[in-house]
Order: sequence, then C-alpha cells, then structure tokens
Amino acid sequence: MKHIPRKRFGQHFLADRGVIAAIVQAIDPRAGQAMVEIGPGLAALTQPLVEHLGHLTVIELDRDLAVRLRAHPQLSVIESDVLKVDFSDIPRPSDAVKLRVVGNLPYNISTPILFHLLQFVELIQDQHFMLQKEVIDRMVARPATSDYGRLSVMLQWRYAMENVLAVPPESFDPPPRVDSAVVRMVPHTRPAAVDADLLSTVVRVAFSQRRKLMRHTLGRWLEEKAFSGAFNVQRRAEEVPVEEYVALAQALAG
Repeated sequence: MKHIPRKRFGQHFLADRGVIAAIVQAIDPRAGQAMVEIGPGLAALTQPLVEHLGHLTVIELDRDLAVRLRAHPQLSVIESDVLKVDFSDIPRPSDAVKLRVVGNLPYNISTPILFHLLQFVELIQDQHFMLQKEVIDRMVARPATSDYGRLSVMLQWRYAMENVLAVPPESFDPPPRVDSAVVRMVPHTRPAAVDADLLSTVVRVAFSQRRKLMRHTLGRWLEEKAFSGAFNVQRRAEEVPVEEYVALAQALAG
C-alpha cells in the first residue's frame, strides 16, 4: 500500500537514485559503525546505509512508517519525536565509539533538531543532514554577510561545517517548494569551553535587532549585568566573529 506523505510531518521522500548514491558516498558508512538515521521515511537512504553498516538505528515519528521499518531485520526502530530522544541512551558498541547521525530532516523543525543535538555533541563523531539550502547557507555563513546570525554562531562554535551537495526539488516526492542541500557537521576536537546557555543568551540579545548597532541591544544588556570588560558595541551583530562572542560569554562567566 502506497504511503501518502503527511504535511504535518513535513514529509518529502527522497526518490532520485543518483542523489541517494551521492549522499551515501559523502557519508561513507563503514561496517560496525554506530549510526542513527532521523526520519528514514520510505527507507530510500536507509537501505543503502544498512547494507554498508550491517545494523542501523532509526528514529521515526510516523506510526505507519515505523511498522514497516520494524519488519527490517537489520534496523532498531525508535518510534518517537526526535526532539524527545535522549541520544545518550542509544546503544553503542562501547563508550569509545561515537555516534554518526544522518537524516533528511523535516524542514519545519530542522533548527530545533540541530539545537537539540548540541546537547549530545560529546557523543557524536559527525552529522550529515539534508536541509533546506537557505538553512545551510545560514549555518556556514561568515561574519559580515546577510546570512550570518544566531544559528551560524551557535553551530560554528561547536562544529566545522560544509555544504557537500546540492539537491534540487525534483529529487523528492512530493517536490518541496525550496532548494535543498546536504551539510556535513564535524564536532571540533577542542572547542572553547563556555556555558552554552550563556553564549546562547548573548547571541540572542545581540541579534535581536540586527539592523541596529549593538549598543542599543547587547550594550544595554551588558550594562544591566554591570559588565566592566572590553567589548566594542559600536558594531552590528553580524560583524562580530564567533570567537568574540565566545570570549565575551567566557568573560561574563569568569
């Protein structure tokens, strides 16, 4: 029985075999690796992945799809909203083995998923995600560009990222109304030690009125915190590199 894509789950199923092969090549799955796929759907990417891996854990919210996936002998199925999944509970061969996370993420909740995974970054070897191209442009954006923002800062603090593959709408069934791409995210081995919640607050305040100089936003916030350190607020938020935001959060905590 054909599965009808559900709008409430943001379902767009990857169907282009050439694109699927290119994604698998970019991921480069190896036998015995601990891998988790978010939103396997109709298993277009799942099947070639598990053929390389031998076993794969999948997270699927759609009950009908989860039933189908459970019939596959090489899959462990977690039927859940990914935002409620504790990735530290996912079995690994040993504590030394890190998780590889992949998926065609629902575009309507892709940013919350990325922030949810930040909590488990210490357990993760790498991540490969299909996302709306516009989101990936923001993720990898450099300072002093229109795409650079809160998402850029929070993710670049923790990951090295690159756009590895462009995916046109016609690669999906049904086709989305946007262009897509695949991003590779590799956690930094020695990230700057900083309170993630504090950094998030600093960046959120800084970008709250991104067209204005930060003296109107972050400057006032720092005054309220009685911050006496040096930080140039005569700039727009998009002009400040990741390292300066991290250094500011460290100074506030210290």
